[in-house]
Amino acid sequence: MRKISFWLFLLTFTVCAAHGQDAATQQQIDKLYGQIQDVIETQAAQTKRMDDLAKQIGDLRDKLNQPAAANDSASSEELKKLAAQVQEIDRKRQADNEQIIKAIEKLAKAGSGSTAHKPSPTVTPANSSENPTPGAGVSPKGYNYAIAAGDTISSIAKACRAQGVKVTTEQILVANPGLDSTKLYVGKKIFIPDPNAK
Repeated sequence: MRKISFWLFLLTFTVCAAHGQDAATQQQIDKLYGQIQDVIETQAAQTKRMDDLAKQIGDLRDKLNQPAAANDSASSEELKKLAAQVQEIDRKRQADNEQIIKAIEKLAKAGSGSTAHKPSPTVTPANSSENPTPGAGVSPKGYNYAIAAGDTISSIAKACRAQGVKVTTEQILVANPGLDSTKLYVGKKIFIPDPNAK
């Protein structure tokens, strides 16, 4: 009986030990199963994310491969409208240019008429303060000329030649010593020599 109880004890101990080992093993198995489930869920999430990224890359590739008209470009109707506006602006610019040219031509005609002054013939006394005195060595026979706005020595000589007085700019400067050709004052009288007088 002692042997039987020993074997019974040993069997109970072994069953208990085996049962204890089974519980520990089961715990480890459950833990590993949980970890495997976590890995599977993480892998599924990453696969889904990779699929989303692949779709986004595909969409971007499609947008890049689309023709320029499909991107943020103007439609053909918008381009026609813009072309019409540009043509209208160009027509207005050409009309403005024509008006400017006509105005310049009118100013040129009006300006050329005002610079042609007829020299008034006078006998200039040497001691008169009202009339200019000709320079040394210049004949006192000539004309008085009142400087007008916009006059230059060359335009005065040209106006005199138009009136039949064949005078040069050099002769005008010699006849008017001290006259600064860059500073002509409106209303100032200058002497225009008669080149035919001796």
